[in-house]
Amino acid sequence: MKNNLFLDAAFSKQTERPPVWMMRQAGRFMPQYWEIKNKYSFLEMCKTPEIAADVTMLPVDLLGIDAAILFCDILVTGEAMGGDLSFTQGVGPKFANPVRTAKDIENLNVDCLDELAYVADAIKVIQQRLNNSIPLIGFAGAPFTVMSYLIEGGSSKDFKLTKLFIHNQPELAHKLLAKIAKVTADYLNLQIAAGVNALQIFDSWALALSWSDYEEFSHRYIKEIIANLNRKDIPVISFCKGSSVFAPMMAEAKPDVISVDWNADLLNIKNALPKGIAVQGNLDPHILYADQAVIKAQIHKLFERMRGTEGFIFNLGHGIMPDIPFDNVKYAIEVVKEFRY
Repeated sequence: MKNNLFLDAAFSKQTERPPVWMMRQAGRFMPQYWEIKNKYSFLEMCKTPEIAADVTMLPVDLLGIDAAILFCDILVTGEAMGGDLSFTQGVGPKFANPVRTAKDIENLNVDCLDELAYVADAIKVIQQRLNNSIPLIGFAGAPFTVMSYLIEGGSSKDFKLTKLFIHNQPELAHKLLAKIAKVTADYLNLQIAAGVNALQIFDSWALALSWSDYEEFSHRYIKEIIANLNRKDIPVISFCKGSSVFAPMMAEAKPDVISVDWNADLLNIKNALPKGIAVQGNLDPHILYADQAVIKAQIHKLFERMRGTEGFIFNLGHGIMPDIPFDNVKYAIEVVKEFRY
């Protein structure tokens, strides 16, 4: 690997500067993304290896980041298990057949890796294009987050149906989560076999849960997934909205990296974690709307706070918003790459 910064930091080694990549770095804030998106549906983009590779490579070629992340979606596991998934502009993902009964759960298929073969194919194409220049991150949605979409039938503001389900029918909830966890571990191992260099688990909606519900309905399944990964030399990043609260418990699942939202002091989180667990984050993405002088000052403020800390990957506390100016994202990455400890 020509650029090992990301992998070194993920394995808690000292680096000359923090490596940088950004969640949603190959997305809607890029005009070049829309040139592709206007020709294909979102699922077509995910399921056509050459197109997925084209989109994955956009931030590599245009932004010069230190790690690429596979272009795909966290809900492809739910679709592979039998969910009727679609994406509508301005609406987001929808499952036309929500999972709400014991029969619905029984009908979900866990032997569905063949349905996800297109992801392995995309990884192989992307790695040919990267040619060992930077690492490629694979990913999957965490079971609780995937479950919430399956139960709600799409996005939700309050997760009312999901929370009623886990509280009124916890046994059924655990059956569903166990199925999703099995598929997720198999899927991530498929990505490892296809050639990814790192993995991230996205629990995008964990913040909807109380501490005890997170422990019961999310953490235990992430712990199980990580324990079942063929992770030799493959760092595993655990991300959730709410990591500033849940980080101590997240560490018990033994990830290599915890990705932290912007609500916490990153150094305080790092110092509270067991030695050998790196941190990723945690700039508020809204700062990328600000003047470039502000962007630079905020990044340098974070870096000075983390000075002398091994195991630090620069990222946002969540993904890039679609209307953030491309030039500001590019500038932020230049600021990171020019920095030296």
